[in-house]
Amino acid sequence: MQSYKTFKISILALFLGVVVAGCAPKQNAPMQPPTPEVGVVTISSQTLPVTAELPGRIDAVRVAEVRARATGILLKRMFNEGSQVKEGDVLFQIDSAPLQANYDSAKAGFAKARAALTQTRARADRYKALVAINAVSKQDYDDAQAGALQAKADLEAAKALVETAVLNLGYASVTAPISGKIGEAKVTEGALVSQGDATQLAVIQQLDPVYFDFTQSSTDVLRLRRSFDGGLLQKVSPDEAKVILLLEDGTTYQYPGKLLFSDITVDPSTGMITLRAQFPNPDHLLLPGMFARVRLEQAIDQNAISVPQRAVALGANGLATVMIVTADEKAEVRMIKLGQAIEDKWTVTDGLKPGDTVIVEGLQKIKPGMTVKTVPFNPEGDNK
Repeated sequence: MQSYKTFKISILALFLGVVVAGCAPKQNAPMQPPTPEVGVVTISSQTLPVTAELPGRIDAVRVAEVRARATGILLKRMFNEGSQVKEGDVLFQIDSAPLQANYDSAKAGFAKARAALTQTRARADRYKALVAINAVSKQDYDDAQAGALQAKADLEAAKALVETAVLNLGYASVTAPISGKIGEAKVTEGALVSQGDATQLAVIQQLDPVYFDFTQSSTDVLRLRRSFDGGLLQKVSPDEAKVILLLEDGTTYQYPGKLLFSDITVDPSTGMITLRAQFPNPDHLLLPGMFARVRLEQAIDQNAISVPQRAVALGANGLATVMIVTADEKAEVRMIKLGQAIEDKWTVTDGLKPGDTVIVEGLQKIKPGMTVKTVPFNPEGDNK
């Protein structure tokens, strides 16, 4: 009997436990996911430069071909190839012995002509006194005067020969016509160089500063001028235009340059206009023929719109899109047209207007149509 009562009590306790468990709240019921948080920027117009990146090559400011101006055997090279030389430095020495002989001969001819002039003048002077008293004929006097004039002309010719011989003798020492960096020697000692074909001996290039020659299409120039005429862009003063050089390895050259000129003609074969900038080159880092790109500031857009590059998605078809936040806090895809890249931003020519809210951080957490929670975008990367 006792065991039966114990059994009834156990059954009752078990039933009450089931009832209590059934009345307890369910702990594992699914919960609504939180609204994703995204970092956003609010679009506003701003003043930005209109720049263009254009390819080109480095050119030396001055190039001088060192050539022989005297004929003879090259005796000595007096410079180190690839070194810096100054204007007037002696670079080569040509055998001067034949040139010295020509000079001595010319000098002797000059002395002979001067003596002949002295003699003929003396005769003409004597005949002048004698013809007055009819001691000599008028014909003899005229001949004496003509002889004196002829001797004077011969002296002038002899003097010119001496001056030529002096110049040729000086040309035996080949000097640098400009200061700059000299390349390899084109001839070696013992070679016969000639004044007739002006044998090239070396090339000197002035490398500080240097020119950067580049081209821009005439289409871009016309588009830019229409923007000026329509008041969409403001012109940049040539003295204020920034010219930045981008080297082949992607680095930015440390010294800014200045725009010198734009050509007044268009190349009919390419439709391009040639421009030239000048850059300081104290370290001789820039070498003639080197390829580079120039970033040229051409105008000022006072109502420019830009977005961080990380906010822009580029499709395989070249179309660009951003995600914006609508007035009802939902994410929406917006197609845009990109302009130029400025540092870490894209300029936008169409698709956005001041006041639009663009999602920059948290794009991987959302899809179009989702409700989002917006916080200001932190460029330091604190948005989660």
